[in-house]
Amino acid sequence: MTPTAPASRAELRRSISVPNDGALLRRLLVFVGPGYLVATGYMDPGNWATALAAGSKFGAALLFVAVLSSLMAIVLQALAVRLGVGAGLDLAQACRQHMGFPAAVGLWLLAEAGIFATDLAEVIGTAIGLKLLFGLPLAIGILVTALDAFLVLAFERLGFRKLELFVVAMLLLIGLSFAAQLAMARPDMAAVAKGLIPSRQFLSDPEMLYLGLGILGATVMPHNLFLHSFVVQTRAIGVSTEKKREAIRFGVIDSAIALLFALLVNGAILVLAAAAFHAHGHTEVAELDKAHSLIAPLLGEPLAATLFALALIACGLNSTVTATLAGQVVMEGFIRLRLKPATRRLVTRVIAIAPAVAVTLSAGESATARLLILSQVVLSLTLPFAMLPLIFFTARRKIMGALVAPRRTTFLAGAIAALIIALNAKLVWDAVAGTLR
Repeated sequence: MTPTAPASRAELRRSISVPNDGALLRRLLVFVGPGYLVATGYMDPGNWATALAAGSKFGAALLFVAVLSSLMAIVLQALAVRLGVGAGLDLAQACRQHMGFPAAVGLWLLAEAGIFATDLAEVIGTAIGLKLLFGLPLAIGILVTALDAFLVLAFERLGFRKLELFVVAMLLLIGLSFAAQLAMARPDMAAVAKGLIPSRQFLSDPEMLYLGLGILGATVMPHNLFLHSFVVQTRAIGVSTEKKREAIRFGVIDSAIALLFALLVNGAILVLAAAAFHAHGHTEVAELDKAHSLIAPLLGEPLAATLFALALIACGLNSTVTATLAGQVVMEGFIRLRLKPATRRLVTRVIAIAPAVAVTLSAGESATARLLILSQVVLSLTLPFAMLPLIFFTARRKIMGALVAPRRTTFLAGAIAALIIALNAKLVWDAVAGTLR
């Protein structure tokens, strides 16, 4: 792909060359990148808010839920890799080809709803970060987020590999920020270790169960399944079954390592909340700006608050480029409609900005926390419509050929899907019944 080429799906496919021989590590490194694009979705502001609330309320007791959620995500993203490499189709294309146009349109609308919900969380999170770092009023910060279309335009011209490197750099900034904050907080490592083991309180305490469901429900993002099944196709792998098997193996390794890194970040947020808030009697911290205002005085280091805001902005910038690419994949795959990435970004961002500004101006800045939770409920509703087709397609030999998913993998993914659907249904029921807080 040339530096000035537009980032269309057709041009991105097989745009990164893969050496046919050489050291195993050298070939593996070529496949590093897609997993980190996906990992961005596992560290969005919705995850932050949930982890902060869980850590401040129950300390590190819900750390095991974050670990379990990430392991589930690794299995589902591995299936997305298998579909993209084995069938040469992204999830949106597979739905269009094998489910018919009417069903594809319905699934497209649901996928778009999930992307808009994701973007809404990004808008709020980035705007809060701008407010914390530069003092911008939240409503102004929300409007400023529309300028990220220019960031997407820059990557459209620089090329896909540059986009991957940018995302990895931002993830490193986020990781280093929380590592520094944890060093300042000095968490109780015995409590952290205890939090890795499930407790009976999880099922007996309704509030702990609710927060645990929130962590799980906000972990697997539906747009990531579409995105991952496409971005693994950017590598110019061979056509033989063995070359594809190797590409699947390398792709799964890449995504597993990236998602484990995302787990470390999400776990760090929860442990930081436990050490900085729960240990000092602040048990009701869920809003991002409230967390920021408490971190510096509790840890005695002004730098901690600055690092928190920087990590939040980095998270928003990362989500900008990955959500745009996911939007392209969904729109082109389902209905074969292509927009320029910057145009697609601007349309999505304007749709997300409207409710964020309206809520901020009418109900005040504190209401954005409730809007953040609502975005996670929408994601919960749309997730099964991406997850179930993925499991179905990868289990069919007619679609996958010799690279069909092993039965044990399909069974495990099916069990995970059933559990996520049940727990997400609980979240939706709480919302309908008025108990979602």
